[in-house]
Amino acid sequence: MNFDRSKFIAVLTGIFSLLLGFLYLAMVQILDMRGEMVPAPLGLVRLELVRLGLVGLDLVGLG
Repeated sequence: MNFDRSKFIAVLTGIFSLLLGFLYLAMVQILDMRGEMVPAPLGLVRLELVRLGLVGLDLVGLG
């Protein structure tokens, strides 16, 4: 009886693992279809930081 239960759990774990793998691949494909990942322009980030008062208006760097 123990062997049958162990075998059932092993098969169930394998099916779960395959399901997770296929879901991961589907998610990667869907996210990849969105196009190239382009970072936000640094100028806009700097303006937002200045607006929030986190950095000054110096032109050398963000400090």
